[in-house]
Amino acid sequence: MRNPSGVLRAWLNDRPLVPDTALAVTLAGVAVLLLRAAPPREGTPEGLAVALAVAWCLSLVLRRRAPFSLLLMVCLAGVALGTLGVDGLPLWPAMLLLVYTVAAHRGLALSLCGLVWSLVCHFAATVPAGTFGDWGVHLPVTVLTVTMWITGRSVRLRRAYMEELRDRARRTERAREADTRAARAEERSRIARELHDVVAHHVSVMTVQASAARRVLATNPEGAREALSAIEELGRTAMAEMRSIVGVLRTDASPAERNPQPGVAEIPALVDQMR
Repeated sequence: MRNPSGVLRAWLNDRPLVPDTALAVTLAGVAVLLLRAAPPREGTPEGLAVALAVAWCLSLVLRRRAPFSLLLMVCLAGVALGTLGVDGLPLWPAMLLLVYTVAAHRGLALSLCGLVWSLVCHFAATVPAGTFGDWGVHLPVTVLTVTMWITGRSVRLRRAYMEELRDRARRTERAREADTRAARAEERSRIARELHDVVAHHVSVMTVQASAARRVLATNPEGAREALSAIEELGRTAMAEMRSIVGVLRTDASPAERNPQPGVAEIPALVDQMR
């Protein structure tokens, strides 16, 4: 039975737009709540600030397709909110998410540019509020932004490492399959050579014996009988040797008899057989 959490994770991985949409809607709601908690200065169009924050939070639906472009625009939107007299805090979660996305899905140079741009825009957004020199505000933002960037880079490096491991495993598997095919081909060639040697040797001897028996059948019945006996013995020997060679291909439970091939010590017996 499959794990329900694993099924859900796989389903979401195949449909990244679903979690991105839910995340964008959530961040838009958080931005509205933050704007309600910290209203803009008097005279600032609150509706414009809310619309700007909600629009750029909802744009995070496309964060996997164009994360760097969205990061540039969201940071500029934060500067615009600061210019309107609104604290840039409502767009801060969206900016952190985009910093992480750029670091996790883009190269080192582009992700560093995104990190620097987000910090520059943060400092620029604090100028209208008069908190540019307040490191009590800047330090937490800087630490969290750098932390999100490092987390994204770690995810990217781990993803690249796992992909390299999978690619190496695929290459190893292909090499193993190639070696297996080569070994099978070599084994088939060896068996074919041994079968040819066995059949050619014994059939040639049996042919000579049969020819001799035919020639002396009328004049020397005893010699013909010996030749026929030799043919019978050679046939049985050939069948036994072929059975032994082909036995290596058997896959049933009864293993074939695997005697070693004749060596130098069997040369006298071979000479007597040929004689």
